[in-house]
Amino acid sequence: MSVTLRRSISILAWCLSGVSAYAQPVVAGAGATFPEPIYTKWFEAFGKGRKDFRIRYEAIGSEAGMARLRDGSVDFAASDMPLDEAQLAALGRPVLQLPSTLGAVVPIYHVDGVSGDLHLTPEALAGIFLGQIKRWNDPIVQSANRDVRLPSRSIAVVHRSDGSGTTFVWADYLSKVSPQWKAGPGKGTTLQWPIGSGAEGNEGVAERVQATPDSIGYAELIYALHHRLSYAQVKNASGRFVEANLDSVAAAASDSALTIPNRFQFSITNTPGRKSYPIAAFTYLLVPTKTATPAKDAYLREFLRWMLTSGQREAAFLGYGSLPPEIVAREQQAIRELR
Repeated sequence: MSVTLRRSISILAWCLSGVSAYAQPVVAGAGATFPEPIYTKWFEAFGKGRKDFRIRYEAIGSEAGMARLRDGSVDFAASDMPLDEAQLAALGRPVLQLPSTLGAVVPIYHVDGVSGDLHLTPEALAGIFLGQIKRWNDPIVQSANRDVRLPSRSIAVVHRSDGSGTTFVWADYLSKVSPQWKAGPGKGTTLQWPIGSGAEGNEGVAERVQATPDSIGYAELIYALHHRLSYAQVKNASGRFVEANLDSVAAAASDSALTIPNRFQFSITNTPGRKSYPIAAFTYLLVPTKTATPAKDAYLREFLRWMLTSGQREAAFLGYGSLPPEIVAREQQAIRELR
């Protein structure tokens, strides 16, 4: 066999393998960027070696993911915002709302010449994002950072431009700690921002802060770690400055686990525990109780069981928190509704 013929056969085999992989049936999902790193890991690990389906996930923001679920263009969605009964009903079909993992939204900043972690109070964060605190050495910021020489330079605020569950978590927290924020921008996946410039996705906000001197924004913890950005310790409801990490996020969830309602419509921002990080959140999968085919239903049901067991053990490697056992047990009961 000539070299040219062997090369042609190799190229043909490569092309056919690509077509085969491409033709593999897909379970489609879309939504939150907050959990994208862990979802990418999970979907790849669960699907390895399987030929029945593969999961294709698009991180387009919580709001856009829910819109695709409503119009039937995806099989499941993902949201960082817990949906109430009216919002679940608006999806147009019975849907299970299932916490998948835990994370933290952190204030990320880029202030040249400042070393060490800043400490930010609820008053400072609300004041900055309301546009009332305009400089880094404002007395409200400086008073919590007495050992840090803060510059007099102006603060550049960065926020999300897309419909975002991460924004909901951030605004939910600010609404709990600041009456003025609650009465003004309030909470939601999209806001009328008093100040700042917008960027799309957690990745976009992290990149904008990284590129902008004297800036501050908010993003899920894994994006701060990935971009090697500084992020502040935040004063919690017990009056302690707490760093976002696996322990402090788990503490926020554990303090609330027994009071979370059956449909998991619950916020864990600003929980009262001494060790709790105050801007912690569940992120959710929104899975219809019945998809287009029984085979997809079975695949999703199997994935969810795997996620609640083996998958949880992988979460810590990417900076996400494992679900409390009480939540896992209740979810295992809930997924029996998938037919």
